[in-house]
Amino acid sequence: MELSYCTNVHPAEDLPGIVRQLDEHAGPIRRAAGLDRLGVGLWMPVGVASALSGDPQARAVLADALERNGLELRTVNAFPYRGFHDDVVKLAVYRPDWTTPERLRYTLDCARALAALLPDGGEGSISTLPLGWRAGWDAAADRAAHDNLERLVEGLGALERETGRTVRVAIEPEPGCILDDVADVIAWLDARPHLTHEGRLGLCLDTCHLAVSFADPAGAVAAATAAGIRIVKVQASVALEVPDPADPRTTEALRPFAEERYVHQVREATGTRRADDLPEVLDATDPWPTDRAWRVHVHIPLHARPAPPLRATTEVLLAAVDAVLAAPHGDAAHLDVETYTWSVLPDDLQPETLVSGIAAELRWVHAHLPRAVAGVPASGTDERSRA
Repeated sequence: MELSYCTNVHPAEDLPGIVRQLDEHAGPIRRAAGLDRLGVGLWMPVGVASALSGDPQARAVLADALERNGLELRTVNAFPYRGFHDDVVKLAVYRPDWTTPERLRYTLDCARALAALLPDGGEGSISTLPLGWRAGWDAAADRAAHDNLERLVEGLGALERETGRTVRVAIEPEPGCILDDVADVIAWLDARPHLTHEGRLGLCLDTCHLAVSFADPAGAVAAATAAGIRIVKVQASVALEVPDPADPRTTEALRPFAEERYVHQVREATGTRRADDLPEVLDATDPWPTDRAWRVHVHIPLHARPAPPLRATTEVLLAAVDAVLAAPHGDAAHLDVETYTWSVLPDDLQPETLVSGIAAELRWVHAHLPRAVAGVPASGTDERSRA
């Protein structure tokens, strides 16, 4: 697997800002992690994607920044369209959805830019939202999303014929969306095999989202494989778990994670209770069941250990990567560390610097997922430590 970290953790919305984040963060992170080369999972806001798609000079500027920092670009995060670090993001992150021409145009711009910037012989991947948020979705919306994804697959094929570069798009299921979990993605794509038969449209397995859905990692990967759906990308992330919600410390421990920028969906183990955001649970007039575990969509740093009564779903990440490696083309999937929540995490999970925190995550990946990545960092880190 090619290892990268996702730059949606940084708030840059234009090309100079992206170059600055590579110089001030990604390059120093590579050095702090002790790596000769490091992948970046680039977040391209819509304006940057458009510029990089159509302007060779803009691509040259980015290529130079990647090279001088010892970085490679193989994967792009095209889930957020713009404004991912606005004061309040919440449900805006799901707009525009796949019913719109804007989403199609944006994703193809990302694909064209990525194809031009790939290392020689490399294949590219792009993660995208699971059609859209569920509210207001109907049969007409479903048809529009299908039509746009059909045009996307056609566009990716034309791009490969034109450039000789392969770029695949991966649908990333997320709680609360039309395609809420892996099973939903499989069912939707299985009914439309012409979208997946060439391998240009597949699955992005976000292991935080997978954990929140309480899915079995090996079973989810096996089901996707049986349906002929390629796992294109793994977003290495862990969720927050409350193993014993009856613990009287639970509410107080969860409060610091209920912040204003991002949605933090909550599920309990049987799936009978669901919340679109953490305050709905903490302030519920109808209390949630406390006899079974809860999981919360909060991306916890891979090497961190939340204080009891909370824990991280690290075992889901480990099992998912093992399962993907055993699947067809699994070793070609991109492994992208995606902890975008550093700016909103409680103080006890904050690193000394963002560079040291992300570098610690990358060292953790090398220490705990050695079969998935090549190369050894210069120094290790204890899995319980925080940089």
